[in-house]
Amino acid sequence: MNDASAPTGAGDLARAEELIAELERQMPQLQQRNPGPYAIANAWAVRHDAILALTPPPMRADMERRLSRIGIRWGVAPGPRVTQEFRAMGGAAGLRSAPPIDESE
Repeated sequence: MNDASAPTGAGDLARAEELIAELERQMPQLQQRNPGPYAIANAWAVRHDAILALTPPPMRADMERRLSRIGIRWGVAPGPRVTQEFRAMGGAAGLRSAPPIDESE
């Protein structure tokens, strides 16, 4: 029987969350098992669509954004990959600028 106090789709949303966590864990194996970019993209699309099918409509836009970020990170969805330089030395030492150039020579 359905629990009347549970919001509609709450079980589906919990299952979608589980599938996202599972997808994150399986992405390295997904890339190893699929021999080319089209096979990887197809395997990604199958999982993407399964997760969205379980997501309640009010939460779908948020879930699509999360999946998009995961897809961008793994190279299966279009979008910019943003990386940041991490300096080896922290604090003021890591932020020092280069010495000034002597233009008198």
